[in-house]
Amino acid sequence: MDKNSKIYVAGHKGMVGSAIVRQLQRQGYSNLVTCPHAQLDLTNQSDVENFFATEKPEYVFLAAAKVGGIVANNKAPADFMYQNMMLEMNVINAAWRHGVKKLEFLGSSCIYPRLAPQPMPEACLLTGSLEATNEAYALAKISGLKYCEYLNRQYGTDFISVMPTNLYGPNDNYHPEHSHVLPALIRRFHEAKEQHLEKVVCWGDGSPLREFLYVDDLADLCLFLMNNYSGNETVNAGTGKEISIKALSEMVARIVGFKGTIEWDTSRPNGTPRKLLDVSKATAMGWHYTTPLEQGIRLSYADFLNNPVRACR
Repeated sequence: MDKNSKIYVAGHKGMVGSAIVRQLQRQGYSNLVTCPHAQLDLTNQSDVENFFATEKPEYVFLAAAKVGGIVANNKAPADFMYQNMMLEMNVINAAWRHGVKKLEFLGSSCIYPRLAPQPMPEACLLTGSLEATNEAYALAKISGLKYCEYLNRQYGTDFISVMPTNLYGPNDNYHPEHSHVLPALIRRFHEAKEQHLEKVVCWGDGSPLREFLYVDDLADLCLFLMNNYSGNETVNAGTGKEISIKALSEMVARIVGFKGTIEWDTSRPNGTPRKLLDVSKATAMGWHYTTPLEQGIRLSYADFLNNPVRACR
């Protein structure tokens, strides 16, 4: 990408999209195109077509998505599948039809089988059953990356995909039911501290292992790949390091300043037992993450405290 290339970031209000915008601006890209959901519904095909015909972006970062944690995915699988399928197909198809030079599709590590080999290589895609609690979202994301692959094969496009591990950081969603595990823990322990509670109850038994990547590190990788990678196979985005939910909860409690006890509700689901990405592909290209987990959580908690609107939604 040239510094004056016209770049469209879909989903710029979200955690990932806003991080990509910040990274683009840091690196001197100034010709950015963004459009809020109120003005452009990406699930509406004709609206997306008109947008691309008018704006004619040269490069596209597709970070827009309907996202949520276990509770949200369990309650509304049809919504997660429909909205994500529609918006990604509309944007990817319009990018092809209107001659976009390169598109980068943002997916999720949940695309890999529930019992995939650990760490999970890109090649294990579609080799086993998905985790039931987020199957609808995973199927939508698989469809998006496969559509990019098929367009590359059939029409010679340069559309790539990146599959991040669990993300966190500025502009995260701290909703009590719709958030992912780390922002949910930040909010839960903060509120427990404010209310002087003696204990916090967490779901499952704390044994699942998870990997977490600070969102600004992901944004750095997204730009790196846009400028240095072309290919049909997706690229994993992670740290290559994992932590148990129990240890993570204890770390968040300590950072937030909660002094009570943590209890585990084993009647609630654990989710996938282990999710660690094989990040050797990105590493071999010369990319490495830079934000350690504890530092990232401290930055995230500061963002939570300084943004009361985000904290309450």
